[in-house]
Amino acid sequence: MKVFKFGGASVKDAPAVQNVSRIIDSEKGNLAVVVSAMGKTTNLLETLVRSYFDKSEKKWEIFARFKTEHLAITENLFGEKGTSEPVLAQFTELEGKLRKNPSFDYDFEYDQIIGFGELVSSVILSEYLNFAGISNEWVDIRNCMKTDDRYRDATIDWEWTGELVPEVFNFENQRLYITQGFIGSTTTNLTTTLGREGSDFTAAILGNALDAESVTIWKDVPGVLSCDPKKMDGATEIAALSYREAVEMTHSGAQVIHPKTMKPLHNKGIPLYVKSFVNPEISGTVIHSIDHKIDLPPIFIFKENQVLITLTPIDFSLISIEDIDRVVIFLLEHRVRITLMQQSAIDLNLVLDSPDAHWEEIFNELKEFYTVRYNTGLTLITIRHYTEEVLDWMVREKDIYLEQHSRKTARMLVKQ
Repeated sequence: MKVFKFGGASVKDAPAVQNVSRIIDSEKGNLAVVVSAMGKTTNLLETLVRSYFDKSEKKWEIFARFKTEHLAITENLFGEKGTSEPVLAQFTELEGKLRKNPSFDYDFEYDQIIGFGELVSSVILSEYLNFAGISNEWVDIRNCMKTDDRYRDATIDWEWTGELVPEVFNFENQRLYITQGFIGSTTTNLTTTLGREGSDFTAAILGNALDAESVTIWKDVPGVLSCDPKKMDGATEIAALSYREAVEMTHSGAQVIHPKTMKPLHNKGIPLYVKSFVNPEISGTVIHSIDHKIDLPPIFIFKENQVLITLTPIDFSLISIEDIDRVVIFLLEHRVRITLMQQSAIDLNLVLDSPDAHWEEIFNELKEFYTVRYNTGLTLITIRHYTEEVLDWMVREKDIYLEQHSRKTARMLVKQ
């Protein structure tokens, strides 16, 4: 069996859903399909979460937009047949949630609402496939994707998930299943999420648990590219990558795959394909075990909206392991991601990535031990397989705040 994952761009409107259905129908073997929320729905639902948590009546305006946009898609898909009851049931459930008072835990409330994007999109896709004569079974992934209760960034319970997934996706009476990415649930059935853009990770988990032949992520690009064509000219397609190279790229900020995706596939030797839903006949990129050296071009990765903080002990003492330990634990507790760290004698420099962080509150707490200096709005440029010529060209006419080189990777923090 195989696992397919379709992101938001691939199901953004009725023609896109019809295109996805053709790709699914072309695969005649057993197939599990993971689908994301449609288009920019997650961004819209994040505004709904905030309005709900703040007890603002604006929540109803946002909910109406969410419902209207999806109903417009179903009307285009189903015509006179109209929107099916399973789709309407999702809106009814979300409306019921919005009529209740929120708890005092924002992260918990976020997870209880945000997943309706994936739930609605997967129901629409499943219903349309049936409408088009492509038999399938819709699965609520929360019944088998079990996690801890760290809301907004839950950790998979591999033992429970490994037992439940094959029971749900058993392929006994059905060859095609449609389910959601991004969401899971606790052992007490409270909804959790796997982190932003976590649908890729969901597909990898299913592939691992089901011993899949392969996992394919369908994108609006022909495969993995040497750079983001929206930010640089001269992007070239990369036919093959090792798991290790893919991990390095995604960890550095490459948007094509979620960083956690590789481990479950590597552990069972399952190849990952990155293909284009626009041109599905193109072979795309395969990520798999490679035990020989392959020649790769310089690969450019841009991670924007980074924050640089420099911490200097108030008593002018040297930076110690205890300092690093204290700061890292503190930032993790505040759900702040560290993308780069550099130490000198009395300075600890950290590049941070957390767009929702309350920076002033964080900096004030750190000031108990350190003098804090910081810069916001920076871009971290990572170059894999760099050359001196490429480095000279990249740093030209840029204000560099921090620079770090290793054998294959150069990183520089700049103000663009």
